[in-house]
Amino acid sequence: MGVPQAMEILRERAESIRESLHKSQTITDSMVAILGSFDHRLSALETAMRPTQIRTHSIRRAHENIDKTLKAAEVILGQFDLSRKAEAKILRGPHEDLESYLEAIDQLRSTANFFKSNKSFKSSDGVVNHANNLLAKAISKLEDEFRQILTNHSKPMEPDLLIDCLPNSLRPSSGSSGNQSEASGKPEHPSKTLDAGVCKPPTLIPPRVLPLLHDLAQQMVQAGHQQQLFRTYRDTRASVLEQSLRKLGVEKLSKDDAQRMQWEVLEAKIGNWIHYMRIAVKLLFAGEKKLCDQVFDGVDSLRDQIFAEVTANSMALLLSFGEAVAKGKRSPEKLFVLLDMYEILRELHPEITDLFGSKACTEMREYASSLTKRLAQTAQETFGDFEEAVEKDATKTAVQDGTVHPLTSYVINYVKFLFDYQSTLRQLFQEFNEGEADAQLAALTTRIMSALQSNLDGKSKQYKDPALTQLFLMNNIHYIVRSVRRSEAKDLLGDDWVQIHRRIVQQHANQYKRISWAKILQCLTVQGASGGAGGMGSDGTSGISRAMVKDRFKTFNVQFEELYLRQSQWTVPDSELRESLRLAVAEVVLPAYRSFIKRCRPLIENGKNPMKYIRFSVEDIERMLNEFFEGKTWSEPKR
Repeated sequence: MGVPQAMEILRERAESIRESLHKSQTITDSMVAILGSFDHRLSALETAMRPTQIRTHSIRRAHENIDKTLKAAEVILGQFDLSRKAEAKILRGPHEDLESYLEAIDQLRSTANFFKSNKSFKSSDGVVNHANNLLAKAISKLEDEFRQILTNHSKPMEPDLLIDCLPNSLRPSSGSSGNQSEASGKPEHPSKTLDAGVCKPPTLIPPRVLPLLHDLAQQMVQAGHQQQLFRTYRDTRASVLEQSLRKLGVEKLSKDDAQRMQWEVLEAKIGNWIHYMRIAVKLLFAGEKKLCDQVFDGVDSLRDQIFAEVTANSMALLLSFGEAVAKGKRSPEKLFVLLDMYEILRELHPEITDLFGSKACTEMREYASSLTKRLAQTAQETFGDFEEAVEKDATKTAVQDGTVHPLTSYVINYVKFLFDYQSTLRQLFQEFNEGEADAQLAALTTRIMSALQSNLDGKSKQYKDPALTQLFLMNNIHYIVRSVRRSEAKDLLGDDWVQIHRRIVQQHANQYKRISWAKILQCLTVQGASGGAGGMGSDGTSGISRAMVKDRFKTFNVQFEELYLRQSQWTVPDSELRESLRLAVAEVVLPAYRSFIKRCRPLIENGKNPMKYIRFSVEDIERMLNEFFEGKTWSEPKR
């Protein structure tokens, strides 16, 4: 194809495009004209429809307001309906269905709050007043119901049930209160047999009732009736607690009562008091605390104060007994019960601190602490009284046979019991910060022993026979040493103390031998005797007259028989010491007598009636020596 032909074709196509564009412009202009016409018509239509739209919107808003009003009316009617139902339940009272009654109170309280917050309702004030009047009546009935339920289920605890709650190791044995140890005359130390055990708290009120009491209490608190609730609970539980203690045997004791009471009676009451304290704190007070916490759970403002006032009189009653004893006249026999009382308060101190730890219980907590210190002070002062009493004991009656004096056995048993309380004494010494406890106990024991020995020295001077004086001191010091060696006192006093006093015993034994036997042994010697009618003998009796020998035998017989009659009435109660002393005497007397008979018998046997002079064989002397210190009784005892 040539160029001219191609150019022609391009012209034709361009012309065709131009015509198409012209047609498109014409169509566009037509459409713009049509759309302009529509816009004008729509604007007119909108203007015509505006009043209709306004009326439709007003109708819609009216419908919405009607719906809201109907719903509000429905709520109000619902509140009235619930209020009527609650009122019916409240008028019937709580006896038929207490839980439903409590629900009705909650509903009535909710209704009153509803109308309080919707003051715009015409009937709001009337409804609120009516609801409040009903609530007041309902709470009054609740108070009666709370009191009735609490009273009906609050009964004093029987002593047997309380004792069963204690572990076996803490239960008082029948008839044990006030008992005394036969050997010592002191009350048995209770802690010797006490082991730690778990106490089972008693059920003061049936568990099924507790939720009801709790709910009733909550309702009364919400209604602002705390004080009425407080008084009702306090008066009921405090009275029952005091009745439980009276059933147990707790009684009021004044200082004057304690002073007038015979010691045996008071001692028994103190033994009982120790058990009462343990039962009261571990069981009754702990039970009241638990009950308070359950009934007034969530009401912390009341709980501690109520517990304090429920237990106040009972705790004061128990502690006043201890105070009366602590303030009473001191005497040595009271020391161990004072320590027992101090010990039980120390034992219960953690529980008292826990139970009475709140601010409301401060007075009772401090009372218990004050009594503990008072008992410790009185016990410490009694130590001093005992030392002085031992040193100044003026018992005039001497033991006739030289045996261990009752004062000695009393003091030693006293010290033994003292060592049963070592842990208690350590705590007691710490009350006054007096230094190391063992050193204090050792010093106390040493002073008591010294006071006893001083008194025994004085009592020994009552004997006219100096030999019996030495035997008495030997017996008593030996008893002290032997007792110390067999007790825990040895660890504190030490081996040196024991050895020193063993030597003292030996010294008194030697003094006894010298005083009793020196004179009689002189009868069995021939040194210094002048010659006489007897002449010289081949048996070595040169220079000894028959008359002198007869006189010596007669003197020996009289003196030995007198010693035998007197000293066989004397007593050396310790078998080992008795045999040792006899042996020591025999080792001196028998060889001397045997030698004297051997040398002098020929002079007597050659004369008339030799048996008149040689009355005792060596075997007789040995047998009779073995009867010394037996505490025999003769028809006419000689001293």
